[in-house]
Amino acid sequence: MYARTAAGIVLGKTGERMSFYLILAFFGVLAGVTTLLFGFGGGFVVVPLLYQGLLATHGPGSAEAASAMHIAIATSTCVMMASAGLATRRRAHLLHWSWIWPLAGYIGLGAVFGASLAVLASGAVLRGAFLAYLGITIADCLLRKGFLDGAPARPLGAGATAGAGIVIGAIATFLGVGGSVMTVPLMRRRGLDMAAASAMANPLSLPVAVVGTLTYILLAWRTGAPAAPWRAGYVDLRAFIVLTLSAYAGIRLSAPLAGRIPDRLHARIYIGLLALVFVVMALR
Repeated sequence: MYARTAAGIVLGKTGERMSFYLILAFFGVLAGVTTLLFGFGGGFVVVPLLYQGLLATHGPGSAEAASAMHIAIATSTCVMMASAGLATRRRAHLLHWSWIWPLAGYIGLGAVFGASLAVLASGAVLRGAFLAYLGITIADCLLRKGFLDGAPARPLGAGATAGAGIVIGAIATFLGVGGSVMTVPLMRRRGLDMAAASAMANPLSLPVAVVGTLTYILLAWRTGAPAAPWRAGYVDLRAFIVLTLSAYAGIRLSAPLAGRIPDRLHARIYIGLLALVFVVMALR
């Protein structure tokens, strides 16, 4: 009788995890669509989803549940390497490389600092920071001029590039979101339309993704994070594979829509998606 009960528990957990990965695949497709069309998706879809899924499929006292936010953020940065790279290739014709190169270097520098802080912070602090970041960004896009209607073109100066890049890299890697929620409004207020601003977010997410992933793996080892199968530091490798493959499918599916959404509608949908993620994360 005990053997049957134990087998039932194991099968139940296996079924829960299979369902979890199927849900991950569905939302991975969604992340691919939003990555290509809006410049974000890896972090703002993957972090809440993985956080909720890890809590649902592991016991409250398990190591996975205790590290759920760290695992979600580390896996998100790893997925971003693939999805942002694929989206960059698809939309290369919209990129202003003279703006990208200096900014990307400073973002990479800030990313090291942000990832180091994230590993030391508690899950509750990370979740609170994630919600605060979203709330401030949504309010800024709605209340300050320049996002919904665009602004005159004006490139960033050297000082502004350094300051903005370090701040974006630190905050983005701390939260595992790629920085698109800062880079898209920044590029928008510098005179780019939504199609170009969202395209610019993808290559600018790559330094965050690369530096963040490596830092999370190394710091998890250094701080003695519990080892588990299919994990590299805090990165969930099974989730990474599922999300990367499904994100690629989403990028392919949404490619015909790229550049065809009216500019103001594009900006409104962007804000609406941020609000949706905020509500989902706040309800937990």
